[in-house]
Amino acid sequence: MSTEIEAAGSLAEAALVARAVENANDGSANQQVHGGNCLNCDTALMGSHCHMCGQSVHIHRSFSAFWHDILHGVLHFDGKFWNTLPLLAWQPGKLTRRYIHGERAKFISPMAIFLFAIFMMFAVFSYVGSPDFSRASEDIATATGGSNDTEKMRDELAANIAKLEAQLAEAEPDSEQAKNLSSQLKIAKTTMNGINFATGNIISYPEIAEETSGPVVIGAENSVDTGTAWFDNWANNALQKANSNPDLLLYKLQSNGYKFAWLLIPISIPFIWLVTIGNRGHRFYDHAVFTTYSLAFMSMMFIICALAVKFNILPGLVIVFSTLYAPFHIYRQLRHAYSLSRFSAIVRLWVLLVFIIIASMIFLFALLALGLLSS
Repeated sequence: MSTEIEAAGSLAEAALVARAVENANDGSANQQVHGGNCLNCDTALMGSHCHMCGQSVHIHRSFSAFWHDILHGVLHFDGKFWNTLPLLAWQPGKLTRRYIHGERAKFISPMAIFLFAIFMMFAVFSYVGSPDFSRASEDIATATGGSNDTEKMRDELAANIAKLEAQLAEAEPDSEQAKNLSSQLKIAKTTMNGINFATGNIISYPEIAEETSGPVVIGAENSVDTGTAWFDNWANNALQKANSNPDLLLYKLQSNGYKFAWLLIPISIPFIWLVTIGNRGHRFYDHAVFTTYSLAFMSMMFIICALAVKFNILPGLVIVFSTLYAPFHIYRQLRHAYSLSRFSAIVRLWVLLVFIIIASMIFLFALLALGLLSS
């Protein structure tokens, strides 16, 4: 029950934060009309909204209207949500260009919808747990018409383990052949355990896992040694703490992923600038709008994939479609936001896909550093 309450609270917080970013005005049903001067800035009123600060003349103080505001914030964003979402999903380039060139009252601002998507992701994962996409691997293989490589690897390993066990049973005890076979068998079983762990299955050989799960001792032969004493000391201490409590480090990485998701924006902007070199007339503000809208949409698609896997709603098909649609979405946004030709947009897309991998790695390294700093 606590996770459901936390998820609902996070969703409401998402709406309220996004509305704060939007600088939305007060106003709903159950209002009382106030004439004369604006209650916010004391300017003489000339219409239904203050011409100085933009606050509505109509305000409310009823409890039912308060809940109406929350529902309105979650579902409508003052009517902008339904103007923004279709364009964000299918015509992101036109949405980006129109927002940059001044059509801002019609649409949710990039930062507002980005914050809403991040808070919604936190709320959804608080309720359903962290996404486990390994469950969809078999459905993905079926949807793509290919074989399941993980299952194939597992079958090959199982056959190899059975073969090695048979050879070891026939070998002379304590012989060199028996030692070699035993070493190969241990490696094969460790690999099988790793595959099962990565795909969310039960470890096949727990006795091997116990032998290999001891803490890695950071000694003189494998410690960090960059030549800078203070950095080496910090890095070794941080790695030692992480090694002694990896679960805590993983938790901090997940927590920091939500808290510092905004770092993806400044990390990505220089790469967008590099991709659009030669296309004049654009500023870093334009790249920031492009980046933030794109990240918001990708976050929403990630939420949809996680829910599809959690509730087993065609998970393979949903993930395959999302994987294919993501680069197409970026292509459409590039082409229309920067008025590129088809050929130019395709070439820049391939470059941008490489940059996305680099930016993602920088973000992950930043999360890892933050996790180690606080460990």
